[in-house]
Amino acid sequence: MVKTVQFDNEITLGQFLKAEGIIGTGGQAKWYLQDSPVLLNGEEEARRGKKLHQDDILEIEREGKFKISYPSVR
Repeated sequence: MVKTVQFDNEITLGQFLKAEGIIGTGGQAKWYLQDSPVLLNGEEEARRGKKLHQDDILEIEREGKFKISYPSVR
């Protein structure tokens, strides 16, 4: 099941991990991404600064599948 997550402004992968409570601080993103596979639209992604766009799908092992939504983008 895909959880749709809405944000007011464009965010990065590291910011997403923190906002969803997957990591405690932004500084943990680098280490988390080295140890835990994250798929962005089916491709492995390890850059914490990667910008997430409308309708991107993130698959995070042990956390689930997430769809990015920005209400102002239609």
